[in-house]
Amino acid sequence: MANSKREGLNMGNEVQTKYGQIIISEEVLATIAGMAAIECYGLVGMAARNIKDGLVELLGKENISRGVEVTVREKDICVDLHIIVGYGVKISEVAHNVMEKVKYSIEKITGLTVACVNITVQGVKVSKEEPRR
Repeated sequence: MANSKREGLNMGNEVQTKYGQIIISEEVLATIAGMAAIECYGLVGMAARNIKDGLVELLGKENISRGVEVTVREKDICVDLHIIVGYGVKISEVAHNVMEKVKYSIEKITGLTVACVNITVQGVKVSKEEPRR
């Protein structure tokens, strides 16, 4: 089965060129998605994928990919992000902006097709200063 996969079907994280094949790891895709997401207004940071005891951990930039789960399918990829938003922002707008930015960034940087970007808002952070509007 592994041979037939390499010969016929390209998986969602593979790019075929005239010189050979490029395989982009799920970790790289998760890092690209996380970096794109944190550029969006209203997003405070990424949250760890696994919530234990109802506690949400705000991840730093060095652990940004821990808040992202990438699923490689036959012809495309699906990205799940776990985010924390700032208090006072419209959650649906932040989520929509993150979805668009992540899809655009992954497709532009890698040339792969992103079929879906799912957002799980795991927390709201109240900051000392009021959010920009």
